[in-house]
Amino acid sequence: MKPLQRQRAAGATSVRGVNYSTSPLLAAKTPPGRSKFLVFAVGLAFLALASRALYVQVIESEFFQKKGEERFAATLQLPASRGRILDRHGQILAVSVNAPTISANPRQFKASDADKRALVSLLGMPLKEFDAKMADGGAYVVLKRQVDDGVAQQIRALQIKGLTLEPGYIRRYPENEAAAHVVGFTDIEDKGQEGVELAFQRQLQGHGGSRGVLRDRLGRVVEELGETVDPRDGRDVQLTIDSKVQALAYQRIRDAVQQHKAKAGSVVVLDAQSGEILALANYPSYLPGERRHLTGAQLRNRAITDVFEPGSTVKPFIASMAIEKGLVRPETVLDTQPFRVGPLLVNDGNHGRPVMTVAQVIQKSSNVGTVKMAQRLDNKEMGEMFAALGFGTKPQIGFPGAATGKLRPYKTWKPVEKATMSYGYGLSASLLQIARAYTAIARDGELAPLTLIQGEEPLPGVRVFEPQTARTMRQLLRGTVSTDGTAPLAQPIGYSAGGKTGTAEKQEGRGYNSDKHRAWFAGIAPIDNPRVVVAVMVDEPSGVYFGGLVAAPVFKVVVEQALRTLGVPPDLDMKPPVTAGARSLAVADATGPATPPTRRQ
Repeated sequence: MKPLQRQRAAGATSVRGVNYSTSPLLAAKTPPGRSKFLVFAVGLAFLALASRALYVQVIESEFFQKKGEERFAATLQLPASRGRILDRHGQILAVSVNAPTISANPRQFKASDADKRALVSLLGMPLKEFDAKMADGGAYVVLKRQVDDGVAQQIRALQIKGLTLEPGYIRRYPENEAAAHVVGFTDIEDKGQEGVELAFQRQLQGHGGSRGVLRDRLGRVVEELGETVDPRDGRDVQLTIDSKVQALAYQRIRDAVQQHKAKAGSVVVLDAQSGEILALANYPSYLPGERRHLTGAQLRNRAITDVFEPGSTVKPFIASMAIEKGLVRPETVLDTQPFRVGPLLVNDGNHGRPVMTVAQVIQKSSNVGTVKMAQRLDNKEMGEMFAALGFGTKPQIGFPGAATGKLRPYKTWKPVEKATMSYGYGLSASLLQIARAYTAIARDGELAPLTLIQGEEPLPGVRVFEPQTARTMRQLLRGTVSTDGTAPLAQPIGYSAGGKTGTAEKQEGRGYNSDKHRAWFAGIAPIDNPRVVVAVMVDEPSGVYFGGLVAAPVFKVVVEQALRTLGVPPDLDMKPPVTAGARSLAVADATGPATPPTRRQ
């Protein structure tokens, strides 16, 4: 062997000897089981990853795509504006205005101390309440709904990260208390709860739209997805109400209730020829936009929902039917001395007379004379007349809660019931029904169909009396507001008028409370060419309670202002014939509650 080869062989032997003799780790042989385990583990991990990829991308791909879209894709709701409610002249009674909802993402919310204090101040909430809402966790917190647009603009100007202004609307009612019972109100979800808002919910409520968007991880919109569905605003509803007449009617009944310390009051104003409702006013009332701590007594539209015995306001209809049948004439003299019908003593109180003409029976509001005329009518004639005038029938005006009233079948009447019904006890009606009944006298004998919605095709009228009978009765009603009648305080300045007072004790249980009364006046003006029918009711006035003293003055002022508002020229050149004896004359109206059905004299 050559020297060089021997040297290389010796070096190799030396290296191998050092590597394996000096390093125990390197010298030890790897166990075969460990190697196999490592290979198996790596293969198993690869298989798991491959299976998961197959599951995510093939088997459940739709599910995971949906979850991804939920995190970054969103559908924004685009609210629709609710339709407006307008009066007959287009004046706004209810309208929706911009009022965004302020929301926040607590995870992304970042604001300086100064901006946070400004935000809390604009939201009108305590700092502790704000912090509590933000600390609840989650990615979405509503801070305040329906924020005024001006306040929303100030909040937007703060440019706070994580804060969102969502589009929305709030309902505004410009007429406030005056028209509250007619218009009603909506809830926080913009759904009608009372009045026209409830009755015409489908028409007023719009249809919301939607907009698909893609958000980034900070919640910002970065892309539009799909087509945008535009919202469809609700349709407007135009009423026959005249906002000016409504406001003045509300003011007058409010003043009367407060003056006489009464429980409540209502006024109905109708177009005498068309039957359109010009005003439905009630007191007490409420602010439609501020409804905390309200009671049912404040919310209900008493002119439509409350029924009561109408008292002497029905006497003109009995006289009209008797005249219609040729049983009496205005100058016919009747024996009006007290007399009995079964156990009931019918009398005219301290203001009775031995005899009266039919004209005087209406002028003085005689119970005795009215019963004498009713006794000449058979039950069928009288019952069918009441039914034709709308008593016992729900007014078809589409308003929620409209009352039907009570009218018993004429076949069941006893003589005493027939007698008391002739002067307004034993049947019940709402103030709206009473006002409508007077349109039969104002429209030459034809009962007007009631209308609340402008432009609706009116139903045909119902013939109750012949034209001449109605014209005769209008002249008799004119005597009521004369100095010799029960309501000289009802005579409007510059306009002829006629009507009928009513005063009745309130029924409680099976009897009547002599300390609680309702006072009415229902009438027509101008008398020869009627334009308005006005009915007034004051519930439980204190002290003086006669219709001629409590309700008649409200009629006077409402008629004067309503006719001027409607542009009706005066037909009289005179001052109201109120004399020193007007007050004592009006007391003749006391004959109304003198003999209610359950009292014996």
